[in-house]
This record gives sequence, structure tokens and C-alpha cells, in this order.
Amino acid sequence: MRAMPSSTLRFLELLEREAAPVEFEGPLVQARSRGAGPDEIAELEEAKLAALRVRALLERRRRREAELSGLYDTAGDLAGLRDLDAVLHAIVHRARNLLGTDIAYLTMSDDAAGDVYMRVTDGSVSARFQRLRLPLGAGLGGLVAQTGTPYATANYPADTRFRHTGEIDAGVGEEGLVAILGVPLRLGSRVIGVLYAANRSERPFAREEVSLLVSLAAHAAVAIDTARLLGETQAALTELSSAHTKISAHSASVERAAAAHDRMTALVLRGGGVEEVAAAVTDVLGGRLVVLDADGRTLAAVGASASRPVPRAEHVAGPAAGHIGDTGLALPDPAVVAEALAASRTDGRAVRRGELWYAAVVAGAENLGALVWAPEHDTGQDGRQILERAALVTALLLLFRRTVAEAEGRVRGELLDDLIARPVCDPESLRTRARRLQVDLSRPHVLVVVDDAAATSGPARQRAVSWAHTYAGTHAGLAATRDGRVVLMLPGTEAGVLARAVARELGRVLGRPVTAGAAGPAADPAGLAAAFKEADHCATALAALGRTGDGASTAELGFVGLLLGAVREGGDPDVTRFLRDTIGSVVDYDLRRGTALVKTLECYFGTGGSLARAAEQLHVHVNTVTQRLDRVAQLLGADWQRPERALEVQLALRLHRLGAGAEPTAG
Repeated sequence: MRAMPSSTLRFLELLEREAAPVEFEGPLVQARSRGAGPDEIAELEEAKLAALRVRALLERRRRREAELSGLYDTAGDLAGLRDLDAVLHAIVHRARNLLGTDIAYLTMSDDAAGDVYMRVTDGSVSARFQRLRLPLGAGLGGLVAQTGTPYATANYPADTRFRHTGEIDAGVGEEGLVAILGVPLRLGSRVIGVLYAANRSERPFAREEVSLLVSLAAHAAVAIDTARLLGETQAALTELSSAHTKISAHSASVERAAAAHDRMTALVLRGGGVEEVAAAVTDVLGGRLVVLDADGRTLAAVGASASRPVPRAEHVAGPAAGHIGDTGLALPDPAVVAEALAASRTDGRAVRRGELWYAAVVAGAENLGALVWAPEHDTGQDGRQILERAALVTALLLLFRRTVAEAEGRVRGELLDDLIARPVCDPESLRTRARRLQVDLSRPHVLVVVDDAAATSGPARQRAVSWAHTYAGTHAGLAATRDGRVVLMLPGTEAGVLARAVARELGRVLGRPVTAGAAGPAADPAGLAAAFKEADHCATALAALGRTGDGASTAELGFVGLLLGAVREGGDPDVTRFLRDTIGSVVDYDLRRGTALVKTLECYFGTGGSLARAAEQLHVHVNTVTQRLDRVAQLLGADWQRPERALEVQLALRLHRLGAGAEPTAG
């Protein structure tokens, strides 16, 4: 067997250590330097060429192995796809490494904008290039996206096959790109993007490199489509989960609302009140709940920290109050509350304003009150439904309570009417009726008469009467109406104090000043009837004295009160004579001549004797007032302004203002 030539061994050593191609010239150079013959030189040349062919084959196989390894890794990335951007970055990075380029990048088609935008880059240093957008058909990438065909150029700036634009060329120039290869990303027949490999120096791209980039682009397209499908699947699962959650929540909401409704219905059947319903609502929903009546007074207030209802004693808190009850619930501006309740009445639903829920309590077109709820947390639709059902149950309870109160009020009112308006024929029968109503007629009572002309008819009168029955009932007294006036009989001995309390509380309910006269204390039917007449006189006297909105007893009016009462009765001839002797001539003069001397005297004394202010009130000139007072002096005498005469004239004017008693005449 012939031994292998040493020259061949030399080339095998070069192949073994993967020497560069230039090193394969070494054996030839050495042979020529030592003067080898032509045959040896030819043999070495042939061995060199064979060794280079083997080297090229090995290089292609190594490259192919690296390409297959890269594709295998890419497939693995797709199998474990979790983040699309991470997979696309890996594909672009492998494209750059496998092709040995300076940069690789990927663009995606924007169907809405009709162009192509930069999605992923690897090796880029230009921010402008990374933000680049390519119109379809423009530049190399735009042409690939439009035609779906791979394109390559060894020198893009000088290549006239592509439609150059200033923006694209500026971005490519800032990045310093020269050689560019672009292949389409296909999903079926549709091109969704372009994958690139580029160099900052001239370089031709071999067929194998184009094929490799096409394979990587196919993987990228699969990754994008897989991510889309995963996203759609995830969205569908999320939607199904959300639907399931909503259905479950709705089912729970319906059951919760039904249970709350059953609980409130049971409370009504057991004879429960508004307070118990409010407590039931807060037990189910939590938060704080306030029940208001039609006038904005608090009927019940149940807080998150207090499970028991607030007593109804005085009902002094209303929509204008800062905090209601002992729950710490702060209402906003009264205008906001009014708007919210109006919206609730119109829609028939609970409405939310800020952090509070409002539900109007209505019966047909009648406003009975409202529920104001401050939730601790969002309770969903069932919270609103439960609040609306609570408003309905509250309306039924208030209607029932009002019906009972009206029936009881009629009975109590009939008793008081019999006490004050009819001759006492059977006192014992009246005492027996009073005991059934838990009223002891042997105890001292005060009679209070309310003088309020604006409350003689309509809703104002209804509110006044309803309030009087409630107030009297809570104080173990009676209430009725007589000659258009509200009358209360209240246990106690301080007539003036009770009159002022009634005027204050009823004025707050009606929203305007209320005048109340009182008399007493008195006991037994006969004494109560007389006390009513005195209280009625007192209310009239207060109005005549200009003390509207005040409350007082007959005793507090002193001598004036006694005189006014006598005039009201028309049974004291001395008072009638006093009127005739004091201002009778002035009154007769006004009646005969149609003048206003009496009115002038009232304004003159009312302004403290000021001619100017009296003229201003009468809307006349000061000289006119002077002339009228001169006429008064002629009728009453020149000394009519002396202190003692002036006092008598003023008293007579006040008595005359009542319009009661005999008409004074001069003779």
C-alpha cells in the first residue's frame, strides 16, 4: 500500500484546524521556494483545490447546521409562545446572526393606515429609522409588502428599481444601510409584514440566504398568527368568564333582593314600622340609611355603626341640615337633594348623586318622603333594587300610619271640639271619652290657638292640621280645627311657653311665621271652654298688635289683652264708649269725607312722631301729613299730642283696628 504524500497530509492538517483559505497556499509557496519540480507543483495544486472544495463543503454544512439549529430554536419558541414581541425579537436576532448582517428588522402592515410600520429591530442605532413608516410600493420594504415577492439590493441608495422617498432615504441614511434583503411575511395569500437583513456596506445576498430569511419569515408569520389566535381565544375565554360572573352575580342579586323583600314584607305583616324597615335594609346592604318625610324631617336614621333606629322624638333634622341623626350622614346642598328626589319621582327609580343614593317614597302622584342611602361599598344592581323595594314598603307603611293617625285624629278632634264649642251638658261623658284617649281632664291644660290666614285651605292647611295632631298626640294632648284656626289642648301650666313652642315648630313645618295665642291653665270641661275663648282673643290681639310669628298668652298681653278681648266679645259698653269719646270724631270724618286721617295717625305714631317717615309710608308729601294732623287737632282738640292723650289715642287706634264692637260715632 502506497503511503500518503506529505503534501496531502499537510492539506488535511489545514482542514482539521479549519484554516483560512489563504493558508492553503502555504505548501505551494514552500515547494517553490525549495525549487520543487513541475510535477510536484502540479500535484500540490491539485491537492490544494481538492482541499478547498472539501473546506467549502464543510463550511456549507456547518452553515446549514447553524440554520437548521436556528429554525429548530425558532420552532421551539413558537411552541412555548407567551409573548409575541419576545418571539419576534428572537427571530430577528437569529436572522441577523445566521446571515451575518449588521442589522435585521421586521415591519408590519397597518391596514387602517394603509402603510407599513417598524415593529422590531436588532442592531439599529437610529431612533428615526426605528420610527420609520413605509407607504405601500415605496422603498424596498414597501414594494415587498405590495407584491409579496422577496427583493434584494447590494446598494440600496443607488438602486433605481425602488421608489425612493425623502423620509425613507433619510431614515436609511441615518442608519447607514447599503445592502438590504427583504422577504414577505405571508398568511395564506395575504402579506402581513416584511422581514429584513441589511448591511452598512455593499454585499450581494446568495440564494441560500434568501431561502433562509424566507424560512424565518414563515416562522414569524406563524408566530403572529398564533398570537392572534391565542389572543382571540383568551378574549373569548375572558368574555365567557365575565358572562358567567355576571350571570352568577345577577342570580345572587335576584335571590338577595327577593330575600330582602320577603323580610320587609314580614315586618309589615308583623306590624313593624319605618324604623324596622330601615334597619332591615342596612342589615342586608350595610352603609347608612335615612328616612325623610314629605317635609324633609327625619323619620328614621340607621348607621353603619348603630344597628338600632334613631328615636323619632322631635324630627328636627331636614335636608338642609349638615348631618342627620346620629349616623354622621352628611347631605349635600338642598338643591342637589331636591333635584335627585325629583328625578327619582319622575323615573320611578332610585338615582345616585355623588356617593349617595336617593329613592322617592311616593303613592301615585303624592310625595310621602324619601330614602337617602350612603353605601359602604358598591353593591351592584341588587342594592338599587332593594332600596327601591324599601321605598315601596315605606310608602305603604306611611299611608297606613297616616290613615290610622287621621282616624285617631278625628276622634281626638271631635272630643276637643265638643269641649270648646258646645255647651257642657254631660261633663262625665266627656271625661270618660277623654280617659279612653289617655287624656286626663282633671289635670291642668293650656289652650293654644294658631292664627295663620295662609293655612286656611289647600296643602298648607293639611300640613298644619297633620302636624297639630302629631304634636298633640306626642304630648298627650288634643288637636282640632275651629273657624279656620288650628286649636291645641296641651297638658301644662306655662301658657306663654307652649304658645311660643307651637309657633316656632309649626312655622318651621310651614316655612313661614305662625302666630299663636294661648290661655290657661284650666281643667274640667267648663274651664277649658273659657280658656279657648281667651286663647282665641289672644291670637287675634297678637295679629292686631303686629306681632306676627310670635306666641304669647293673654296674661302676657296685660291690660291691652283684656281690652281687646272685651272688644272681640262686643259686650263691654265702657270700651265702646272709650272708642267713641277718643277717636270717634276722626273715624266719622273719614267715613263722611273719604279721607285717611285714621291711617295717618297710625303711621305717625308708628314712626315715633316723624313727619318725614310717615309721609314716606303713606306715599304723600310731608305737607300733606302736616295738613292732615292739623285737621286731627281740629277734631280732637289742640292737646291731643300730650302724653296722656296720645296714649289714649294710640290704644283707641289699636282697638279700632280689630274691626269689632260698635262703630264709634261723634254723637
